Amino acid sequence: MDKTDPQNLLEFPCHYQFKAMGIAGDYFKDAIVAAVDKHVAVPQDAVRCRPSGKGTYQAVSVLVTLYNYGQLTDIYAAMRQVVGLKMLL
Repeated sequence: MDKTDPQNLLEFPCHYQFKAMGIAGDYFKDAIVAAVDKHVAVPQDAVRCRPSGKGTYQAVSVLVTLYNYGQLTDIYAAMRQVVGLKMLL
């Protein structure tokens, strides 16, 4: 197994936490959750939000179980399309 290939860095199924930074408000949080939910079920207790110091931005974390590398790349691609996104971790 080639460890330099990104597909071989994770063993599936696995728990994976997506983190997105973006504008404050329910729209951004809901859009991030919807982007993830298109590809894998998102449990209600799997979403965490933390506002920035001034309240202008927020960090949204979504913890899910992934079953293959395609889900990982598809979810990141969907999250990149969310309006108000500033950064993905």
